[in-house]
Amino acid sequence: MASRIVIDPITRIEGHLRVEVEVQNGKVVDAYSSGTMVRGFEIILKGRDPRDAWAFTERACGVCTTVHALASVRTVEDALGITVPPNAELVRNLMFCTQYMQDHVVHFYHLHALDWVDIVSALKADPKKTSELAQSISNWPKSSPAYFSDLQKRLTAFVNSGQLGIFANGYWGHGAYKLPPEVNLIGTAHYLEALEWQKEIVKIHTIFGGKNPHPNYLVGGAPCAVNLDDSNALNAERLAYVGTLLNQAKDFIEQVYIPDLLAVASFYKDWGAIGGGLPNYLVYGDLPTNGYADLSKFKFPRGAILNRNLNEVHEVDGKNAEQVQESIAHSWYEYSDGDNAAKHPWVGETKLKYTGPKPPYEYLDVKQKYSWLKTPRWKGNAMEVGPLARLLVAYASGREEVKEIVNATLKKLDVPVTALFSTLGRTAARGLETMLIAGWAKEFYQQLLTNIKNGDSRMFNNEKWDPDTWPSEAKGVGLSEAPRGALAHWIVIKNKKIENYQLVVPSTWNASPRDSKGQLSAYEAALIGTPVLNPEQPLEVIRTIHSFDPCIACAVHLYDEKGTYIHTINTY
Repeated sequence: MASRIVIDPITRIEGHLRVEVEVQNGKVVDAYSSGTMVRGFEIILKGRDPRDAWAFTERACGVCTTVHALASVRTVEDALGITVPPNAELVRNLMFCTQYMQDHVVHFYHLHALDWVDIVSALKADPKKTSELAQSISNWPKSSPAYFSDLQKRLTAFVNSGQLGIFANGYWGHGAYKLPPEVNLIGTAHYLEALEWQKEIVKIHTIFGGKNPHPNYLVGGAPCAVNLDDSNALNAERLAYVGTLLNQAKDFIEQVYIPDLLAVASFYKDWGAIGGGLPNYLVYGDLPTNGYADLSKFKFPRGAILNRNLNEVHEVDGKNAEQVQESIAHSWYEYSDGDNAAKHPWVGETKLKYTGPKPPYEYLDVKQKYSWLKTPRWKGNAMEVGPLARLLVAYASGREEVKEIVNATLKKLDVPVTALFSTLGRTAARGLETMLIAGWAKEFYQQLLTNIKNGDSRMFNNEKWDPDTWPSEAKGVGLSEAPRGALAHWIVIKNKKIENYQLVVPSTWNASPRDSKGQLSAYEAALIGTPVLNPEQPLEVIRTIHSFDPCIACAVHLYDEKGTYIHTINTY
């Protein structure tokens, strides 16, 4: 007989997520994912100026930061037929790449690494052996025996005081941990170093967008003027500093992140056969290099893969009403034409209807509605989105630089290509694309410098800024690739105001509940077959969930401090 394990909340994520799994004979036989927050941005945006939408949607999350703003300005530009200048495209790409590098490093070390790294085990490490190992896999300068010895002493002081600080409440000593003490000590050291590094790279957002985590954006271009001699503009000093930060980022990724990732992966090869889940992958594509309409020049190609067939990449069209649709059969919403309807976002509805138990409650009623996430489908198929999807679509599309880095990594780890379809593959894909992006960012930077040196300082196209030039009705879609996967905003503009606005975010694809046909989404499917050594410490379940980098924060709470559900939001 299966036993039910409830993990609520899942920690080391953004937002609120509850996962329930049925475990039988030491393995997960069924799983349920519930987003316990409700999203209200679609309601808030109705009736507003579409040029302001980015400022609201960007605040859906403090981790995703720029990507919602990017999708938002793109959807308005698509609706109104606005083309941004080349420099603005490059600046957007640089902000995009900055977000990816910071986000992926933070995820690996601060959100996911502790699923693989046993912090307490690091106390047993030999600092000299740790130094020798670190120097054998990287030329990172902070690798001396004294450096690791000092860190170990500080960690020991934490433990002896009875307070592990930021490392408290872990499942230390769990049987699913496999790393030697020396690798655990390296991972702990770089966890702390990454905390320092990540706050530096995001200064690029401040230089181009004025601040972080929510930099400014602008429909029609980029919010920074070029004047090499003006202290209040994008000048020579600031451009040079961007170059310095990009070089530092590339060094950290190549000398710290990637060696650590490969070292960890080498001890967990069995996880190359666990957590694969869905066989379908969706990518909207991003990082244009010749205008947003030229899909062939995207660094991340657009496409879909079905049934893990890497010999065929299907075309994806966000405007096609038969492709992307959202349903609510198991979600706490209602549609005017019934719960079994599936709607394209241009005609999407956001009507709240909570029918679940009042918290706290023991189990979800999974036969009914059990999540605040809607359930998106592509041509009726449940799809995984995110780093693994991007890597697979690029690989299947024949992108040589992607094929080269994937094949080299598989060879280095001595694992088959099928290992990509797994928890380990998902985690590795995130690191590999970070290394690619570090190189692409420098390309975009050099192109921007060349344009400016050649006299092109354009950052904004104001041709259709005046609402009096707009048609009475218009609709658009802004497609992007957030670090966590396919992100899109859909807008309907009527009489110069937002008539309808819908967001379908990456974790909606991955973390959503079943659809009306009973099809599992990515989280639920990936957990089936996952081993669980100790039901009281379900480390393995969390390991697979974290491999997706959950982000459920495109939402607001609708409960007061007493747990009472609030039915109405006043936004004035």
